[in-house]
Amino acid sequence: MSPRSYLYVPADRPEMLAKAGERGADALIVDLEDAVAPSRKVEARRILADFLPGPIETWVRVNSHPDQLAEDAAVAGGAAGIVLAKAEPETLSRAVSLTSLPIMPLVETAAGLQAASELASADGVERLAVGEADLSAELGVTLGDDEVELLYARSQLVVASAAAGIDAPSGPVFTDFRDSDGLRRSTEALVRLGFGSRPAIHPAQVQVINEVFTPTEEQVSDAREMIEGFEAAVAAGAGVAAADGVMIDEAVVRQARRVLDRVPGGP
Repeated sequence: MSPRSYLYVPADRPEMLAKAGERGADALIVDLEDAVAPSRKVEARRILADFLPGPIETWVRVNSHPDQLAEDAAVAGGAAGIVLAKAEPETLSRAVSLTSLPIMPLVETAAGLQAASELASADGVERLAVGEADLSAELGVTLGDDEVELLYARSQLVVASAAAGIDAPSGPVFTDFRDSDGLRRSTEALVRLGFGSRPAIHPAQVQVINEVFTPTEEQVSDAREMIEGFEAAVAAGAGVAAADGVMIDEAVVRQARRVLDRVPGGP
């Protein structure tokens, strides 16, 4: 099962790294980019090298600038993969040449968004992610409470990922870590849209993210009943089944299987 939640941790904060694996997230993203001041990059890489491979699945967010990317990739060898900041085709090609690790391109620019399909289908890419702070600034977008202003961008990543046959994309961070109700509403919208995970910027956000990306007992039960009913109908020579007045065909069953794929530990 792919991670439901990632916890961002600055690479130059060893005291935070020491506790990061105990915060409940499925995976970590150790940040060498925006969370680390330019004067701290060298020290952050040294700390990161000592920390890897990490207590749980650990990714490293690397800088896209050519010189920094090479130096970041050189110390990320023990990670599960790298998150490529401000990913565009040229920077992704450079990253692929520097590492054999899985890559999560972080779409944060208009050019990166336009190239979402190209990024998703590139060798080594495991899933896409979206960074909406930089993207909003470049587009001149101000998000409202329903976040509809970036619906197009989010859908682009979902479609590109499905077409390329890679994991569902990871959503944006929710910047107000004190607003758990807002986080829940926003994350529920991401699930409905087809996202598979979300990063947290604070440990307080992890539980909500995990809960929303985990199917409820009722959803799991309904999915199993749909699959069993459809399989029984097919065995009897029918192409569809019905339950409580609802037609169940292969498309409905595919969606039910996606629900079971999100159950921790397997269906």
